[in-house]
Amino acid sequence: MAYLPAVVMVGRYFQKRRALAQGLSTTGTGFGTFLMTVLLKYLCAEYGWRNAMFIQGAVSLNLCVCGALMRPLSPGMDGDVPGGKEPHVIPAHSTESVRSSGQPGGTEEKEGGPGTDDSLGDVPVPEKAEHRKDMCAFRVLKMMSQLTVKIRKGFQDWYSGYFGTASLFTNRMFVAFVFWALFAYSSFVIPFIHLPEIVNLYNLSEENDVFPLTSIIAIVHIFGKVILGIVADLPCISVWNVFLMANFTLVLCIFILPSMHTYASLAVICALIGFSSGYFSLMPVVTEDLVGIEHLANAYGIIICANGISALLGPPFAGWIYDITQKYDFSFYVCGLLYMVGILFLLIQPCIHIIE
Repeated sequence: MAYLPAVVMVGRYFQKRRALAQGLSTTGTGFGTFLMTVLLKYLCAEYGWRNAMFIQGAVSLNLCVCGALMRPLSPGMDGDVPGGKEPHVIPAHSTESVRSSGQPGGTEEKEGGPGTDDSLGDVPVPEKAEHRKDMCAFRVLKMMSQLTVKIRKGFQDWYSGYFGTASLFTNRMFVAFVFWALFAYSSFVIPFIHLPEIVNLYNLSEENDVFPLTSIIAIVHIFGKVILGIVADLPCISVWNVFLMANFTLVLCIFILPSMHTYASLAVICALIGFSSGYFSLMPVVTEDLVGIEHLANAYGIIICANGISALLGPPFAGWIYDITQKYDFSFYVCGLLYMVGILFLLIQPCIHIIE
């Protein structure tokens, strides 16, 4: 819940070097993965898993502080018109309170006109009471008018936001990107799940305890986000091409990993997985190019939801394949094939763009 607003906020702040900005802003995920792996292992051994979860929750509360430091670009973004100005409201007046002078609640002119000396002294007391009633009625009508305008504007914002999200699915290129997210992320989580078992299978626990393979993925992932962001911002290189090459590298590593039986070879493959998975920082940029900055929040939320569904179904599916075959290799191969299906949806997007 905290990740999506932060990514969208960075996307709104930066229009130049967007990929690098997203890469730098999300490097904390890889750094945090590396630290939390070591920290949670220590906390569980020292305090037990229950107390470790309490400590982890306390650390997560710092997200509230980070979120409080973020500010919108203009003070009038929430419910106000652009520029931070209040919407112009024309006050409604009662016809009974409008006098011949043209002002609401004013008194009628005397026959002598405004230049007569006795015009101010001839106003009777009941006229003043009526004037106060008219002014009260005017204030009530003005408040009701402003409230009506704000309610109408709020309904229009809700209507445009709701149906704006639904209209995203009329964008064929975006739909293809959603299908990629559904197929791709299930394969990315497989190494994190099966690597500990592979380490035990090949008797590599001693080397892995010194420097875990998952920590290698997390550390290189940090540099991958920054480097891919720098490369994607080069004027001679397309963000889309960098995104595709990173996906191809990742799926190739997933296919190769089962054939690696030594710690050094597994470490190299894990480093490549961590580097190529740095394309996560390019996902908001690619999404913005597909739907525009106005729909970035809704569109990227759908992509994150698709990734979540994929991550939810991927591990049980890989475990089911292992239960049938009693080999981890087939889990990587099948999930790699699913990843290739997702990449096919990326490859057909230029064709969709030409057709449209």
